[in-house]
Formats: sequence, structure tokens, C-alpha cells
Amino acid sequence: EQLEGWEITENGGCQWRVEELPGDCGKEFPDETVQSYFATSFELCLKKQLVDLRAEGCSEELLDTVQPKIMVQDWYAGRSDCGCTYQLCVSLLNESQEIVQEFKPDPVTLEPENSDCSWNQMTHTFEGYGPGVRFVSFEHGGQDIKYWDGWFGVRVTNSSVEVQP
Repeated sequence: EQLEGWEITENGGCQWRVEELPGDCGKEFPDETVQSYFATSFELCLKKQLVDLRAEGCSEELLDTVQPKIMVQDWYAGRSDCGCTYQLCVSLLNESQEIVQEFKPDPVTLEPENSDCSWNQMTHTFEGYGPGVRFVSFEHGGQDIKYWDGWFGVRVTNSSVEVQP
């Protein structure tokens, strides 16, 4: 689907691009059903998706009373020829799209000399967030650290948001 369903919030350098696995200087993904990934460039590339939990079948009663676990997952990898940074910010939002809870780990720097460029998984589980959550905002991306023209930055794929009632 290319970038369909994503809102581009930063589109630096040569902009976002979809590439086929394993790609130049890359590794195979652990799940063979995943065939492509998003590649970033030499300036910051970020994209965001807003998940409407009610539209996805979660009732307000479930979200407010049960407060099910909300698990988020993302996969990222670098290249064997160029270092890069990866960043992620996932927020639980109320009806007015104000932040109720946020997961924003420090950016990760991947350098070929310190990494085998395999795919890495970033996960987080939101629990005990209180009533009022209606949306999940999922934003990720990064860039390369050598400012090379092209798509030498972090690669991301197989992102997910899962509600566990």
C-alpha cells in the first residue's frame, strides 16, 4: 500500500521510500510474510498514523472500565554501510486528542561497526491509563547519520497496535 494510511510529518532529504526486503546492505526479516519496509533519508523522516479505537471495535465501556492492555510494536534496522537513528513516539489520546499517556524512548543510534544490521523489535504495553482513551497516535522514523544522498537511513516495518481485552 506504499504510504497509504500514513500522515507524513517530516519528509526530509530524498523523502520516504518503500523498498523490498532485504534491500541493499540489509538483512532478511524474521517473518517471511513481510516483504517490504519504509526507508528514510539523510534528513529527518517521520510518519504518523492515528488509530481510532472505537472505529476499530472498542467500546467506550471497554476502554473506560476494563482499560485493556494496549500493546504497540515496531521493527527497525540499519544498513551495513551507513549509521542511522531511529525514533518512536506512541501516545494514548482522549476524545480531544490530548495526551493521556505517552511512550517516547530515547532515539536509538545504529552504527554498522557496533551492530550486525539485523531487525530489532521495539515494544511497549500501556496499562492502567485511566478512563477517556479514544485514540492511539503512532509516529516513527529517523535518518542516516552521514547525510548521504539517497535512502541510507533507518528502515521500519511491521508496526502494530493491539488491544488485549
